[in-house]
Amino acid sequence: MSAPRPPRPPRPRRAVRALTALAAGTALTAGAALGGGSPAAARAAADGATKAVTYRGHTFTVPADWQVVDLDRDPTACVRFDRHAVYLGTPGDQQDCPARAFGRTESLWVQPAATPTKSAVTENRTDHVYRATAEGIAVTAAYGSDREAIRRVLDSAGLPVAAARTEKPAVAAAALTVPAVATTHRGKGFDACTAPGQTSMSAWKSASPYAAIGIYIGGVNRACGQAKLTAQWVQTQYAAGWRFFPLYVGPQSSTSSCGSACAPITDPAPEGRAAAEDAAAQAGALGLGKGTVIYNDLEAYDRGGTATAEVLGYLKAWTERLHELGYRSGAYGSVSSLVADLVANAKKTTLPDVIHFARWNDEVTTSDSALPASLWADHQRIHQYAGNKKETWGGVTINIDRNQLDVGAGTS
Repeated sequence: MSAPRPPRPPRPRRAVRALTALAAGTALTAGAALGGGSPAAARAAADGATKAVTYRGHTFTVPADWQVVDLDRDPTACVRFDRHAVYLGTPGDQQDCPARAFGRTESLWVQPAATPTKSAVTENRTDHVYRATAEGIAVTAAYGSDREAIRRVLDSAGLPVAAARTEKPAVAAAALTVPAVATTHRGKGFDACTAPGQTSMSAWKSASPYAAIGIYIGGVNRACGQAKLTAQWVQTQYAAGWRFFPLYVGPQSSTSSCGSACAPITDPAPEGRAAAEDAAAQAGALGLGKGTVIYNDLEAYDRGGTATAEVLGYLKAWTERLHELGYRSGAYGSVSSLVADLVANAKKTTLPDVIHFARWNDEVTTSDSALPASLWADHQRIHQYAGNKKETWGGVTINIDRNQLDVGAGTS
């Protein structure tokens, strides 16, 4: 149950690829040198339609109204893909992100690469994201409805987007795979838009009442970048005593509170299966193997008619495909929309194994009048009881949602 979403930013005008037109532009320096001493700079085109953004010797042509964020100068800036922006560098350990952000639009994140690499591009069509490498850089390029616009941006830098391969996340090494009980917990937990850095996690483990964390592992409507979220990060937190509830933000109901900022469900069953396959792949790459519970995040929506049918069809396919892949199915949603629809149709659909229900009533319990005692009764519940709260523990402040978990090992 999230706060109302702001209107989606206006779609940028078509980017002009000819870099020669940019020469007459006005310099907009991004400030301090970024990675390897190469300065980041932006030049607005004479006609105001485009600007060139240069980082580590690579120049990208982007719409002139895109914000350019220098992460070396502002390491607390939140890398977000729900707004038109170019992010340069690597974010710091304590990004100032909202507790909840959703949606996807055209945006670019260019980071320094540790080792020289040749130019290559992959695409995840389910998540709407390109990943590219070139000499000295690694690029994440997200897109919403305008895939061609982001392809032009990548092409402007000479990246071989036309030859992009399908992304296939690598399964984490056995040494970095955590047991399925890593997604079981009874007690307090929090979720945050981006996985906090190690300093933050250590401080909160020592000082906070929380012992579980919700991590956003993928999905076409996942808004925040995940600079810290790796298999090594998961392994380190697990060894420190943290447990997880992985969240996947796939397509949303056509009547979702997320509105036009989010990609909608248009073909429920195929999209549910595709989301499950992608979620399992992303989980595996993080060392979250079979038996793990993965929660499909479905924001509040207006129930009834087509909306209810599309959500139930999508979630049924999600659950059944996850089971085929050896994972357990979870679902997040408001008690007034998703939970109400699941309860009303409990005998007609395949229910998720665990329900993560949102009712912001500040009651630290997993019981709720909206949930019959017969459903999700065997340690199969998470209650998100408060949201968008800034908390400080061990000197570290994070914007979070608060949760009470009662999740056991179970079987799918």
